[in-house]
Amino acid sequence: MALIPPVTRLTSSIIRILGCNPSPMTLQGTNTYLLGNGKKRILIDTGDENVPQYIEHLNGVLRQEQASIGTIILTHWHHDHVGGVKDIVGSKLVDKVLPLNPDCQVYKYKRTDDTNPCPEIPSHIKIHELADSQEFAVDGASVRVVHTPGHSTDHVVLTTNDGTLFSGDCILGEGTAVFEDLFHYMKSLHKILDLQPQRIYPGHGNVIDEPVGKIEYYIQHRNQREQQIFEFFTERPNERWQAMDVVRVVYKETPENLWPAAAYNVGHHLSKLQKEGKLVLLDQDEQYFAYQPGKTSSL
Repeated sequence: MALIPPVTRLTSSIIRILGCNPSPMTLQGTNTYLLGNGKKRILIDTGDENVPQYIEHLNGVLRQEQASIGTIILTHWHHDHVGGVKDIVGSKLVDKVLPLNPDCQVYKYKRTDDTNPCPEIPSHIKIHELADSQEFAVDGASVRVVHTPGHSTDHVVLTTNDGTLFSGDCILGEGTAVFEDLFHYMKSLHKILDLQPQRIYPGHGNVIDEPVGKIEYYIQHRNQREQQIFEFFTERPNERWQAMDVVRVVYKETPENLWPAAAYNVGHHLSKLQKEGKLVLLDQDEQYFAYQPGKTSSL
C-alpha cells in the first residue's frame, strides 16, 4: 500500500487533500479533491468533522493557490465525507478564516431512505440538491454528476470529458466496498463500466490507473462471493445460519477486525438470494436463513 501524502498535486487542475482520518474502513483516510486552476475552485467531499490537520492542510493549499472554495460537492451522506462541511463553512478549527467564496454552495444528491437528508451537517447550512447529469465548471475543470446508488441511495460519482472519474466509495483504491443495496450497487458498477474511465480518483486509497480491469474485478468478485455464499448453504441443507456464520467460513482469510463489514455485505447477499427464491428466511428478527431443497431453487 503506497503511502498517500497529506497533499498531492495530481494534475495541473486537481489537488488531493487527505482527510487525516485513518481507520480500518477509511484506509489512510478520506480523499478530498480540489478542482480548477482559477480563483474559484470546486471541492469534492470534506472528510470527517473536527480534524484540525485536514483543515490546516486545506487552508494551506488554498492560500498557496490564492484561491477560494466556490462549490462543495458531496459524493454521499456518510460522516467521513460530509463531516468537514461545518468546519470548512464555519472555519472553527483554524486561526484564520478559510478562503471561502461568499456565494459558496454545498451540493448533495437527495436520499430516498431517510427523512433527514444529512444528519452530519447542521441545519443552518443549506444543502442544494444534485441532479443526475448536472454539470459544474470552474476555470480549468468541469465535472458531470452520475447517480450511482448502492453504497448509499444518494451516492454519486463525478466524471470529466478527459476520462477522469471521482468514484467516492463506489470503487476504492484498495479492497472492495460495502453497500446498502446489492442490486442497485451492481447496476451502478455496470453504469461506471459503460463510462470507460481512463483513471479513477477514489474516495479512499490511491489513484486507479487501470480502472476498467478494476471495475470488472469488482463485478466478478461480487458474483463469485454470491456463489460462495450460496454454496455454503447448499452444502448444509435445512440448517439455519446468520451472516456472521457465513463470514467465518467464506471470509476466513479476511482479518477479523473487518468481519463486521463483511457480515454487512453478506447480509445483503442473503436478502438478494432470499428475494430470488434461493434461500428461505426462517427468522425475521434474528435474520436466520436456510437452503431447503424442494422449497428453494439453485443458482
